[in-house]
Amino acid sequence: MTQTTVADATPDLGPGKGLRGRPWPTLITVAIGVMMVALDGTIVAIANPAIQKDLGASLADVQWTTNAYLLALAVALITAGKLGDRFGHRLIFLIGTTGFALSSGLIALSGSVSAVVGLRVLQGLCGALLMPAALGLLRATFPAEKLNMAIGMWGMVIGASTAGGPIVGGLLVEHVNWQSVFFINVPVGAAAVVLGVLILRDHRPSEAPKSFDVLGIALLSAAMFCLIWALIKATDWSWGDARTLLFLGASLLCFVLFTLWQNRCREPLLPLGLFRSLPLTAGTVLMVLMAFAFMGGLFFVTFYLQNVHGMSPVNSGLHLLPLTGMMIVSSPLAGALISRIGPRVPLVAGMLFAAAGCFGLAYLEPGTGTGLLSLWFALLGLGFAPVMVGATEVIVGNAPLEHAGVAGGLQQAAMQVGGSLGTAVLGAVVAARVSDLLPDKWAAEGLPLLAPDQADQVADAVEVGVAPVAPNTPPELAAKISGVAHDTFVSAVTTGFTVAGCVALVAAGVAVFTKRGANAQAGAGAAHI
Repeated sequence: MTQTTVADATPDLGPGKGLRGRPWPTLITVAIGVMMVALDGTIVAIANPAIQKDLGASLADVQWTTNAYLLALAVALITAGKLGDRFGHRLIFLIGTTGFALSSGLIALSGSVSAVVGLRVLQGLCGALLMPAALGLLRATFPAEKLNMAIGMWGMVIGASTAGGPIVGGLLVEHVNWQSVFFINVPVGAAAVVLGVLILRDHRPSEAPKSFDVLGIALLSAAMFCLIWALIKATDWSWGDARTLLFLGASLLCFVLFTLWQNRCREPLLPLGLFRSLPLTAGTVLMVLMAFAFMGGLFFVTFYLQNVHGMSPVNSGLHLLPLTGMMIVSSPLAGALISRIGPRVPLVAGMLFAAAGCFGLAYLEPGTGTGLLSLWFALLGLGFAPVMVGATEVIVGNAPLEHAGVAGGLQQAAMQVGGSLGTAVLGAVVAARVSDLLPDKWAAEGLPLLAPDQADQVADAVEVGVAPVAPNTPPELAAKISGVAHDTFVSAVTTGFTVAGCVALVAAGVAVFTKRGANAQAGAGAAHI
């Protein structure tokens, strides 16, 4: 009896009728879905104070509205990519988009913070389904010579949505309510689903996996959970705390067991043979390092603009437009350039530009003007955009087509891990510098001595640029406290940007080992543009 493969059983819908299966309409469709996920990574942070006030939540509860989403997203990405390889990226994209929109609407209707946090987990899981599937669809639909341009547009959407989140969130919270931050995803998601049904074409190679690696999923999920949990909690527990070390150790153990199992499993979750490709491995490491410098640095830039310069969330978002605008402009240009000359030179140059931007921000002062800030932000955008595009193409393009979903999940997981690691490590660097500098600066200004618990509270405030001025403090004393707090915070942040710049230089070295995807063949219907 002849065995029928999954691909054989899938009807060939073909790109010949209407828009179905055509590359550029496919790109527009997946970009709408990806925009929701990327926007939610930053837009909700602006709504957190309103959520806290409206629902009577604690600060820790509100922090979990962000952490729960990022944790679920990071843990599930590679497994979600495998689901796309198994059942088809079109189906998984539609399920992820539908679930993301519905969970967003339910969050907006929630009356308790526990419901919000729980639904944010569901939202993160649906986002994890959507993101690798989007890359898998692009990989299978676009011919090799146009894939970089498509990924450039995809990177532009992610960069613009991530950086534009504070602006959109600020406007919605200020002029509507916090629920609108979530309600906005419902019509956007509905549009993506309708377009997906009409336009997306299912691509499933005959070599696609036909079974599930359940143990591999459990081990990798546990490893990712313990790692991201430790990175999230390290700022509260400290890096030397037994709980932090316990979760990091558990993560390492699960990763080791996962690696051993993948070498024995017949159809592994993450085929380790992928990493025999030096360019793919270099692209993955590069994505981690890029996200470390980008997300870690951007985290403190917002505190600097809002708490030192006193800007509103919307105004601080507008001041980041040089970064956002440069990413929007340079992402598709980088895709075109990489298509012509390959990824190595643009990636190396991009990380050098990013390093220059980080080292420029290492000379920040409390009164640094908008012009100089705009220059460093523009350099960051000019540097990170080619890497977002090029490293993605290197990872996805160097993986066989039947593992496109896993490769897309790997790319997104590397970005999430790098971003979490950057925020945690640079946060620890800033906290250590504040603890080191604050007592001497406080004493040098002749400010009153603080009890140990007061000193800890003051340090906690200064770590995010807040001047711990009590109500009814005399103006002269308040000015001294503000001066010490802002000077200490900026000195600490400049150390953090120096570390980020060094990481960017290491990333430039890693980029030397990248090259164009050896497996970037066109998809089944890619010839019909």
